[in-house]
Amino acid sequence: MDVSLVAAHGCPGLSTSLNLPREVARTRANLSASISSTCFAALRSFSFNSKAFPCESSTTDVNVTQTATNSAENGYPQYHRLLPCTSFNVPPRVEHLVVLEGGPVMEYISKSLDLPPMYVADLIHFGAVYYALVCPQPPPTASSEEIRLFKKFTQPSFLIGRKSIKGKTLREAQKTFRITHIDEFVEVGTYLRVYVHPKRFPRCYEVDWKSRIIAVTDSYVVLDKPAGTSVGGTTNNIEETCVTFATRALGLTSPLWTTHQIDNCTEGCVILARTKEYCSIFHRKIREKKVTKLYLALVAVPLPKGIMTHYMRPNNLAPRLVSRDCIDGWNLCQLEVLECREVSWPDADIEAKYSIEDCGWPSKKKAFECKINLLTGRTHQIRAQLADYGAPLVGDSIYMPAAVAEMANPGLNPFGKCKKEYTSEEDKENAVAEWIALHGKEPAVAIGLQAYEISWDSGEHIYNAGTPWWRQEQL
Repeated sequence: MDVSLVAAHGCPGLSTSLNLPREVARTRANLSASISSTCFAALRSFSFNSKAFPCESSTTDVNVTQTATNSAENGYPQYHRLLPCTSFNVPPRVEHLVVLEGGPVMEYISKSLDLPPMYVADLIHFGAVYYALVCPQPPPTASSEEIRLFKKFTQPSFLIGRKSIKGKTLREAQKTFRITHIDEFVEVGTYLRVYVHPKRFPRCYEVDWKSRIIAVTDSYVVLDKPAGTSVGGTTNNIEETCVTFATRALGLTSPLWTTHQIDNCTEGCVILARTKEYCSIFHRKIREKKVTKLYLALVAVPLPKGIMTHYMRPNNLAPRLVSRDCIDGWNLCQLEVLECREVSWPDADIEAKYSIEDCGWPSKKKAFECKINLLTGRTHQIRAQLADYGAPLVGDSIYMPAAVAEMANPGLNPFGKCKKEYTSEEDKENAVAEWIALHGKEPAVAIGLQAYEISWDSGEHIYNAGTPWWRQEQL
């Protein structure tokens, strides 16, 4: 590594002698904080009794640094094992650590965070532990004393002795990777990010997975994905997934591969490849637009037949904002409404069974089932487009509250049909922020959306999902 580059950037990849006490710095951050904005607290124990100091991510306020224990005093639950799945939700907790004494990663995290070794082993199995050879830069909120301590332990004389970073650029050394083995050795100065409370998917344990298999071939498996599950996993949970449970249900010796995604709250047809080679083949079919996807959408108001066109803001965070007017740099979104028919609004028992949220829609006497041909495949595309049209999906707790607010006060949506004119960019930015705040949280289990049919190669291969949840009778 070019140590002059490291020094110039103030990189906090720390190195120190092994006879220092095993101490670790930590912060707690929201799970939604991006990797690039994560940070860590400085070392808590030096010969001169340095204090601990917290730092902030770009999206999370961190007010205090404290040692995590198994007691109820700090508000954390008693830690045992991640499996079987807990019956309750726990608040997000992410710990950022700097390794001060080399050793096996499970042992180090267990002692540093006061977590049972088997719990840490489960975290690693879930893919909830990451490392980087060199840590992120200290945040802008760091004090002059904190910066001085960082510089002291990022001197070239410390970093040049680390063989693992020799020949790497700063960017390469700061890239994060999953820890995959409990006995993986972590050296002094390594950065660790531990998702102590991974996002859980209890629905995985409630589903008869064999009954959800539509077809099995030598190349792929077709799954009728249940709502409330993840196709291929999240940042901190690659265990509780459709891929994992479908593989086990079929008794396969090799894991299935994810070829495409649908939202966790969406049910329906998903293609899982049996080999890496077919995974690449199916990806190419999608890129070449040889795959057709039809959806059934349960919406609150009727939709006219025809093509619906929007442009989506190129931002990876929900809610996804769309505009009916073309905006430079925004992504084209198109879908075609093929059919629309009136149906009954799901009864209370069905809504309870699938955790359908109220979302504040004023009338629940009737709903409308629409068949949709997805012409472009953007994340949340159907949900965002239909909500902008004033026909949000039943149970969509992100987009329906905003649609209700726009109905009550037309013009709140700065990109909507009744959008207002703004005298300055600052006014428009404030309006956008207020509009985003009117959206809700991600649904707990299901929304009124099913990937009803998938086909490719001009209909040579065609598969259909089962009856959507809103048409199923209460058992």
